[in-house]
Amino acid sequence: MRLAIPGVEILDQTLLPRREEWLRLETVSAMREAIAELRVRGAPLLGICGAAGMALAGEERGTGEADLRTAAEELAATRPTAVELSWGVQAALEAALAGPDDPGARRGRLWRFAGAHMERRAREDLALGRYGAGLLTPGAGVLTHCNTGALATGGIGTALGVIRVAHREGRLGHCYATETRPLLQGARLTAWELARAGIPASLLPDTAAAALIASGRVQAVITGADRIAMNGDSANKIGTYGLAVVAARHEVPFYIAAPRTTIDPECGSGKQIPIEFRAAGEVGGFGNQRWSPEGLGAYNPAVDVTPGELISAIITEAGVARGPYYQSLPELLAQP
Repeated sequence: MRLAIPGVEILDQTLLPRREEWLRLETVSAMREAIAELRVRGAPLLGICGAAGMALAGEERGTGEADLRTAAEELAATRPTAVELSWGVQAALEAALAGPDDPGARRGRLWRFAGAHMERRAREDLALGRYGAGLLTPGAGVLTHCNTGALATGGIGTALGVIRVAHREGRLGHCYATETRPLLQGARLTAWELARAGIPASLLPDTAAAALIASGRVQAVITGADRIAMNGDSANKIGTYGLAVVAARHEVPFYIAAPRTTIDPECGSGKQIPIEFRAAGEVGGFGNQRWSPEGLGAYNPAVDVTPGELISAIITEAGVARGPYYQSLPELLAQP
């Protein structure tokens, strides 16, 4: 994403890898559409989008407190599971209201906050990547799910950032990426990023992941997260829970890589995490091609919740937390 004041430019991820097309957004509704339709996605990037969306609100709707609060509610409700979206929105709102109510000054504060958050995210991704790479044995085969690279964060990525740093340090043997049904974020986005980075990798159907882990080729599974509860329960792309169960069965470490802003201090367990369900039309085909009968219903949750007891460690930009998470996560959040 790029700030192009008074607008925002985004790379439309729904078109990758066929073509790279940048879209200019100038309204709150345009940002909400881009988020809802997954033109932009990934929990950390959604935090940036939330902040940028508030800057757009200041330009489009004015900087009155009531107008900004209304825009904040609309933006935060667009994707309910990813806590970083609401965090970015709320933090930007607080920054706007923390000074004189002069319209020009408030608009300036909103844009400066969005820009500073983008820069901070890039620094945090690199720190997270270094912590995570240190957990891998040299020559490790690593399995990842969905897309957690630069496309999802604006920096080098979270789980994929760990893989990038491990590759650069000579610690990575091979990366395995799931296709990630039904919207193929792994096949379309992660594979695109791996190829551009020159990382040795293989793509596999989601249904082959258990057999791959059982084969002994994988020494670690690393995914991102949309929201982490204080007991370690973590919401992430649907299919993550299954990977964690199989990894535990075969004694393969399962790691979550996410910034601290993904940890929700108001959420005690995964039972409190709202689960987003998406349209039935996303299942049984892709794009304009359909291979399932018309009128058939679909069960299409966007995420599932992995219990903290299945997670070997949670990797953040401030360090690595291990169980019991109700002790280690508060300690991690308390760091400056």
